[in-house]
Order: sequence, then structure tokens, then C-alpha cells
Amino acid sequence: MREIAVFRHNLFRISEPFITQQAQQLRRYNPLYLGRLRFGEAPAEARSLALEDLGTVWKMPRIGWQMITRDPAPYQRLLGDHRPALIHAHFGVEGVYALPLAKRVGIPLVTTFHGFDATLSTAALLLSPAWANYPLFRHKLAAEGDLFLCASGFIRERVLAMGFPQARTVTHYIGVDCRAIQPRDPAEETPTILHVARLVEVKGTQYLIRAFSELAQRHATAELVIIGDGPLKRSLQELAKSLGIESRVRFLGALPHAQVLAWMRKAAVLALPSVRTATGRVEGLGMVMLEAAATGVPAVGSRIGGIPEGILDGKTGYLTPERDASALARRLDDLLSDPAMRLRMGAAARALVEQQFDLHRQTEVLEDHYDRILAGRGNP
Repeated sequence: MREIAVFRHNLFRISEPFITQQAQQLRRYNPLYLGRLRFGEAPAEARSLALEDLGTVWKMPRIGWQMITRDPAPYQRLLGDHRPALIHAHFGVEGVYALPLAKRVGIPLVTTFHGFDATLSTAALLLSPAWANYPLFRHKLAAEGDLFLCASGFIRERVLAMGFPQARTVTHYIGVDCRAIQPRDPAEETPTILHVARLVEVKGTQYLIRAFSELAQRHATAELVIIGDGPLKRSLQELAKSLGIESRVRFLGALPHAQVLAWMRKAAVLALPSVRTATGRVEGLGMVMLEAAATGVPAVGSRIGGIPEGILDGKTGYLTPERDASALARRLDDLLSDPAMRLRMGAAARALVEQQFDLHRQTEVLEDHYDRILAGRGNP
């Protein structure tokens, strides 16, 4: 089987299991993970190469230099005898950095856009040293990249608006593993509202806490479980305390993916109260929403970004206006108050995921994309 380089600067982040889940499902290609630094454990028996492997004397100064210059030489050195058939970069930022390497070694480049890389304003990107090259060289990526995959239809619209070519820009849902994630037994359910997110503004967690304070008295046994970490954690904890609900809001921090899935099996409903930030950042889709749906858990999310592609309003859950804590509270109340509706919506959510978001089917489509690109390069 041919090898492909799966390119992500910060490899194996606990918040990005979707990258390795997709790559590990490949059947006609072998993934080789390529990046700057490792931030977690690689999948069992997976091969990975990172610039940090080149030695402590080399590491930080030259990683910084490579960040500025996009020089492909360090990655060439890292690859050694490896000859990947193509590079698959995750996030547009990575696409801009992988492009010089793909050109140098003469192989195609596929780039997946996930969210911030299609929504964050140019000004916000330029303020970050890690992202500044992206808006500066995005036009070059659009002109020379071979294929641009978008994690949702919403993201595709945004990528096209940035000037990427329509013929080479397609919606491709990564999907979730419907074989590994089975529908839960209704007996597993507890009166838990589950929120899984990095604790940053775009996730809208504060509105969920305010919504929970409005319905907490009506649902005396309900609790809000928040999985994730981030810079807003302390202020969110203070908000829960100020509203008098701190004993019923559990902040569990970042958890391994298996533990997140275990909490989903207990949840009555998943909440995704995402918002549009002042910098333009919007939720691209929300993989956690699809995982909950595969488990048979209905969701309440904001009517924004890619979320409406994963929640069918009134069928698999509910959509509410962003930043509207009262509307969010009403819909959460509706679901907590009606076990039969939760069961019905959960079953519909599972059916939707099986039809449109199955990881195995979507990975077969991805490999077809790889085949087509390589055949176009004369490498069938």
C-alpha cells in the first residue's frame, strides 16, 4: 500500500481525535503522521515524524525559523527514505506550510478546512505568529493545491468566498465510527446535560450555564457536565457560582476520547451553544455533535455555522438563536421533560449519522479522491 503524509503541526492533540480516526480507517493507503511537535499519544503502531525528533539543539530555534520561512528542507530531512504518494494537510494553515514541501518532492497536496481556517478574520490571523503566514500565502495555496476538502457545506461556502477554485473545493464530512459507537440502552441515561468543548468564546459555554440556571429548579436532579479545558474555565466557574448552581455544574477538564464517549451514553441531551465571535470565528460543524447522535443522544445547538447540517430542527434535536440563553433553556427543558421525545429524536439522530456521516463510508470516498488525484498525476 502507498504511504500518505498526514500533516498537522501539533500532532495528536486530545481535542482533535477526528484526524487520527480518519487516517486510521484508510484501507488502501498507510498514514505517516508528520508535524512539528507531538501533543499526545499516537495511535497504536502508527508511524509519526516530528521536527522535535531532529534533536534538542536543533529543535526550538529552527522550528521557529521554519515557522517564519516555511522552508521545506527540515521536513525533507525528516522524511529521509520515506516517499509518500501525497500529503494530506489538516487545516488551511497547515496547507500553506505543506505546499512548499509538496512542490519540492513533487507530490499532490490535499488540504482539509475545519473551521477557524475558513472563518477567522484576516486581522486576527495576522496577530498570531503561528498563523500569520496563512493569510499571506493563502492565494498561493488556492492556486497550486490539488484538492480542498471542507468539513461542512458551510465551510465550503466560506472557502469559496476566500477565492478557492470551485472545481477543486468539495464538502467532505469526516464522519464518526458507527461501528465503534453503538446506540446506548435507554436505561443508561441520566438527567445530564452534556457539553464537550474547549472553553473558549466560540463555544458559547457561558450561555449554557445561564440557561441551566433558568431550568435547574424545575429539574431538581439534573446536572450540567462540562468536559474540556481552556482560558475561560475560571470565569465560567465563577459564573456558575454567582448564579448559585456551582454544586450542579461539573467541570471535568479535558478527558480521553473513550471517557467522553462514556459520558455521552449517560447524557439526556448534548448542548452546543456556539456563537460567532468578534473575530468572525464560527463553528465549522462539531464532531462531538455527530458522536452524540451516533450514541442516540439528541442535541440542542445554535442555528449558526455548520451546526444545522448535523441537527435537524425538531427531528434530531433543536436549533436556537445564538447567545439566547432563554431560548436554549426552553429547548433543554422540552427535552428533559419528555423521555419519549428524547428517545424518538435520539433514534432519528442515529439514523441521520448512519446515512450521511459514517466514518467508514466517508473514508472510502476520501480514498477515491486520493486515487483520482494520483491518476491525474500519472500515478494510478
